Amino acid sequence: MRFSLRQAEIFASVARLGSVTKAADALSLSQSAASTALAEFERLYDCRLFDRIGKALRLNTQGEQLLPKVVELLDRAAEVEDMLAGRAGLGPLHIGATLTIGNYLAALIVADLLHKHGEARIQLTVHNTATIVEQVAGYSLDIGLVEGACHHPDLHVEPWVDDELVVFCAPSHPFARKRKVDLQALMAEPWLLRERGSGTREVFDQAVHRLGLEPVVRLELEHTEAIKRAVESGLGIGCISRLALREAFRRGSLVPLKTPELELRRRFQFVWHKDKYHTATLRAFLAACRAMTAGVTRSDEIPLPYIP
Repeated sequence: MRFSLRQAEIFASVARLGSVTKAADALSLSQSAASTALAEFERLYDCRLFDRIGKALRLNTQGEQLLPKVVELLDRAAEVEDMLAGRAGLGPLHIGATLTIGNYLAALIVADLLHKHGEARIQLTVHNTATIVEQVAGYSLDIGLVEGACHHPDLHVEPWVDDELVVFCAPSHPFARKRKVDLQALMAEPWLLRERGSGTREVFDQAVHRLGLEPVVRLELEHTEAIKRAVESGLGIGCISRLALREAFRRGSLVPLKTPELELRRRFQFVWHKDKYHTATLRAFLAACRAMTAGVTRSDEIPLPYIP
């Protein structure tokens, strides 16, 4: 084998970040050292793995075919290193989760894993569905937990647990005292919604457009807690996951509205690259996720805080 694992690591990092400089920073190398290693990696086999566009590097066809193999090689090498070093537990894992899943479920699962496996090196980042899908496809994340649809051809999608959005208002709102709300009247109210690109917004938009409705969007926010606070203050109507609203409904600080005509059901899903090697840490994380939702049919039925 003529190439080194270090060269493979630099190639994978440049592929993810699109820049030798960014890859060098991520790997704590000088820019010249990273550039030299990448050039030698290509020279050894007389091939070009990137298209140079100004200062940016983009994988060409050969590079795209090579990247999954290199990522798997590096994952396996990390497991070998841990074994040789006597680290028998879990290794690194980069998880991406959408907002509702990340705040209400994934953070609890990660915390439990870290309590049981203090040696594990787990990172959890929270973004909307579009960003998570992009990062999983580019190998920046090992796995994604998403609320929206995923049709990326390079990703494997596996269902996890059902979820449901619910329309809600403040208890002081006139609609809070109605047993049934007219949808046309509801659409005329000011709406406080998640941003476009989020799974929550995608499901809501599909539900109203299917009925030919057009809501009056007053404000778009990136955080469910901000939407809840804004609705509590009387700024308008909201629509987010029932999971995120469970405690507010129990306290009476927010009130659910019955909208049976709107199809607001969805499913939380796992996404990973089709060529992704499942390390012991990834397998343990998936097992913990499935254990959390065992025996429930919908996310808001999960007992929280989760105690395994």
